[in-house]
Amino acid sequence: MTTTAFDIHPDMDEVIAAKQAVAWTNDPEEMRAAWNAYGARLSRDRPSGMAVRDTAIPRPGPHGGEIPVRVYRPERAETPGPCVVYLHGGAFVKGSLDSGDTVAWGVAEESGVVVVSVDYRLAPKHPFPAGLEDCYAVTSHLSEQGRTFGIRGDRLALWGDSAGGNLAAATCLMARDRGGPRILAQALNYPCLTDELTSDSYRRYAESPGLRTANMDIGWSHYLGDRRPTDNPHAAPLKAEDLSGLPPAHVHYAEIDPLADDAVRYAERLATAGNEVVSRCARRMIHGFLRARFSGATAAAEFARPCEFLRNRLVT
Repeated sequence: MTTTAFDIHPDMDEVIAAKQAVAWTNDPEEMRAAWNAYGARLSRDRPSGMAVRDTAIPRPGPHGGEIPVRVYRPERAETPGPCVVYLHGGAFVKGSLDSGDTVAWGVAEESGVVVVSVDYRLAPKHPFPAGLEDCYAVTSHLSEQGRTFGIRGDRLALWGDSAGGNLAAATCLMARDRGGPRILAQALNYPCLTDELTSDSYRRYAESPGLRTANMDIGWSHYLGDRRPTDNPHAAPLKAEDLSGLPPAHVHYAEIDPLADDAVRYAERLATAGNEVVSRCARRMIHGFLRARFSGATAAAEFARPCEFLRNRLVT
């Protein structure tokens, strides 16, 4: 199916061209190289006044090691001040500090707060829950030791794209279930929330130019392996029986996306469970629309909405 089969907003043209310009494969290493090339095609230079540094946070547990992170401090950020933990997308298999760089610094610039981007472990070498535990560990460390980063550990939020949206939702569930840390808000952007791809949008947009249902299916299989289908809510948050007691959520989805129906359903269930929720559809847009903010005013406005949501809940 070609892009002409869908009524796609022209602000998506650059994203579609970037996706079509790189070779796609099912080999994890080749997938990562292609994803980094895709991200590079859409990258922009950081603002001159933004301080950026790469560092690492200790990984707790018997295996130890470190979790690489990149810290973005916009010129107007308070010190110490609030922080957004950024979790990149990539179907659990790909993505890096570099591939997510332009989105991460954009969140920092737009929201005016520090952003910490997490280079969590990737499947299939590190299947669930390795990557999620990294995201939770970074969030917990910033809650306890944030002052060493010029961050207020009591003013944290999460932002995730696609697989990162899954990890952001799951980190919020894990924090609730483990008694902390406290998270003030979550921005879930075109999140993948269940490994059972049965909603109507998986059929309706199976060949969409932003994401294909078959590719999402491959990502889930790499992430879960022989544990699929899962009944673990930390792996598939849409399957959680109890969604009460979670941070205010901004659930942002593309109209032309296999994941659209699951995002709508998750937002509805969060609201039914008594949580504060904003559900927003990016009309005529595709999976990955956050990368298009330089392509037009409409895409830029979509990027600004979750940034505004988080800022309003972080900055006092």
